[in-house]
Amino acid sequence: MEKNRPKTQSPQIDQLAVNTIRFLAVDAIEKASSGHPGMPLGAAPIIYALWSRFLKYNPANPNWLDRDRFVLSAGHASALFYAMLHLSGYDLAIDELKNFRQWGSKTPGHPEKGMTPGVETTTGPLGQGLGNGVGMAIAEAHLGKRFNRPGFDLVDHYTYVLASDGDLMEGVAMEAASLAGHLGLGKLVCFYDSNNISLSGPTSLCFTEDTGKKYAAMGWHILEVMDANDLTALENALDMARKETNQPTLIICHSHIGFGSPKFQDRHDAHGSPLGAEEVCATKKALGWLAEEDFYTPGEITAFFAELKAFNSQANNDWDEILENYGKKFPELKKEWDLFHNNCPASDWQKDLPVYSDYNKSVATRSAAGQILNGLAARCGSLIGGSADLDPSTKTVMKNQGFFQNPLMASDNSVVPANEVFDYGGRNLSFGVREHGMGSIMNGIAAHGGLTTYGSTFLVFSDYMRPAIRLAALMELPTIYIFTHDSVAVGEDGPTHQPIEHTMALRSIPGLVVIRPADANETLEGYKYAVSNGRRGPVAFILTRQNVPVIDREKYASAEGLNKGGYILADAGEGSPDIILIATGSEVHLALEARNCLEDDGVATRVVSMPSWELFEAQSAAYRESVLPVHICKRLAIEAGITMGWEKYVGSGGKIIGIDRFGASAPGGTNLKKFGFTADNVLSQARALLD
Repeated sequence: MEKNRPKTQSPQIDQLAVNTIRFLAVDAIEKASSGHPGMPLGAAPIIYALWSRFLKYNPANPNWLDRDRFVLSAGHASALFYAMLHLSGYDLAIDELKNFRQWGSKTPGHPEKGMTPGVETTTGPLGQGLGNGVGMAIAEAHLGKRFNRPGFDLVDHYTYVLASDGDLMEGVAMEAASLAGHLGLGKLVCFYDSNNISLSGPTSLCFTEDTGKKYAAMGWHILEVMDANDLTALENALDMARKETNQPTLIICHSHIGFGSPKFQDRHDAHGSPLGAEEVCATKKALGWLAEEDFYTPGEITAFFAELKAFNSQANNDWDEILENYGKKFPELKKEWDLFHNNCPASDWQKDLPVYSDYNKSVATRSAAGQILNGLAARCGSLIGGSADLDPSTKTVMKNQGFFQNPLMASDNSVVPANEVFDYGGRNLSFGVREHGMGSIMNGIAAHGGLTTYGSTFLVFSDYMRPAIRLAALMELPTIYIFTHDSVAVGEDGPTHQPIEHTMALRSIPGLVVIRPADANETLEGYKYAVSNGRRGPVAFILTRQNVPVIDREKYASAEGLNKGGYILADAGEGSPDIILIATGSEVHLALEARNCLEDDGVATRVVSMPSWELFEAQSAAYRESVLPVHICKRLAIEAGITMGWEKYVGSGGKIIGIDRFGASAPGGTNLKKFGFTADNVLSQARALLD
């Protein structure tokens, strides 16, 4: 514990503080007639030991850049978290606890980033929070390596996670934990609230592994607290965890779910239902809580947390002074620091971007994306990311930017490439074959702040990370997903690797911008959008494996139309169109070929490139009407994926060329032809629509 940090005067006061946390949580759950009282009763000493003895935070400035990060991975214990935030002095009044789980309150059923001050990330889907914590620890390590200088430790904080049995059962937690152990993230500490109970019964029904040995095998430092009510043991374990600098630490805390409840302690009934008024009274009596009123905080506890708040505020002020002096000694680094933390690229960020003006060339959009990514990397120092072991195929390595790796591996010449940065300063992340873990780690990096992160895999495997993508959208995190191999043109690998429903499934996530560019220049415009200042929410790129022509922008409309989501790429030769062809990605080229034939036949034909439904829907009604006039009913949509959803754009008088079955193992070109993705078929379907 830091020198001069306030301490309670006696074990009795500590116990009073723990019970205050417990019963603020229990009273909130009881008033709401909804919630999870079991973990707040059992784990209150854990959160109290951390927040009172070690955690670095400032309620008056919840976004202090060098604060410690606390993640409640077991998000169902939100009432415990809210009680702690309230007592600590965050802007969370007692009335918010009284409005727990109610419309418009700051205390939703599971913690939500942006809803409640002090909540770092949205949790509840089990396992995700541990993955987020790994991402936050990666961000801390990278920013520290990049900006810290002797005497100026701008970045020096810990990431703490509170996880449950259920969290550690989830595969996403193991994926992320495995990578954390490999990377040696010494400033990551996870409390495992081991109470041997899950929602449906004792964990012995399904979870009998030796978790400590498993995590030790993954490279974690293992500590054990036999009684979670023992504050001294918790404090000693935390002190030991912070001294271990080369491994993340798992502190296994043996607790009792529903602690103190005569009826529900150590029973699964305590997990997800209020105790009931009678049992609440019995529990308070059993734990010596004699307050007659609900939502009661003893004066001495209020006074202690006020002292703690003042201490943390001064710590923040001291850091502000360090930052000011840092700026005087390292002005260029300070400018870069500000750019990183304001999510701004450098003023010359577009200088190294490629130019695609040779309209006789064909370029796979995945290849163009790789070139663009490297152009951005040269000027956008905050960019960090990688792939789920697919970077040779997804083209997502940033050249000459090093690899984020455990520094202890740097001495192994058999592992480290010659003349390559191979420590926490590297910007390429090797996620391994861990798509779901990658997604949750990316969310942690983005939620930490200061970095722009991307991750990549084949589109068909976006399903493996969908829960993390959904949470990124819910939190409005500016993560970037690069999904390649976007259709049956994948070819011989067959239907297991050929996405059909995936683009549409991603479009169904509120707040996710999906971009399927038609060529290299639309890809370029998409990336410009993805790194633009002030953008909120995640972006998913859907990119081709196969080469596609670079559209002649002297003949057709500018690729800047991508920023509108849908735009008129080629309009009818004369007058109002007789038919509109709407397409995305590689199918835009088929639409252009078919249009030329139709125009030769005297059919006025408009081609609309629709790379992003979300950006198109964000435009004014007048703009959307100008692109897709309501009176033009003859419309044909072309996309190499499921047809569901395109009805909104083609209407009852239109048609859709798509795929509503799984693909096949054959050369990519053969697949496209067999499934009807040829200019001849588009032309035939358009003529049939006109008859």
